Amino acid sequence: MRSRFTAFTLEDAEHLLRTWHPTTRPDSLDFDPGLSWRRLLIIDRVAGGPFDDEGVVEFEAFWRQGAERGSLHERSRFVREDRRWYYLDGAVR
Repeated sequence: MRSRFTAFTLEDAEHLLRTWHPTTRPDSLDFDPGLSWRRLLIIDRVAGGPFDDEGVVEFEAFWRQGAERGSLHERSRFVREDRRWYYLDGAVR
């Protein structure tokens, strides 16, 4: 989760697409001009440990765009395949 947040802050589409599960991955990503991701707060984690194949991370990511500020609150699902974790999908709260 933290690496994907960092990739969003750096607009690193390659990393985001590489860590997105192929069944839900979009063809490409567009970034909002002037949007700056500022801080990540992990609220909850379910499973996702070294012996798990699935995990859930609930987070709030804070952003700024010009004078506007806000946050994205999401509960994300991840799966592990071939010893790698992939973002599957998320429910915005």
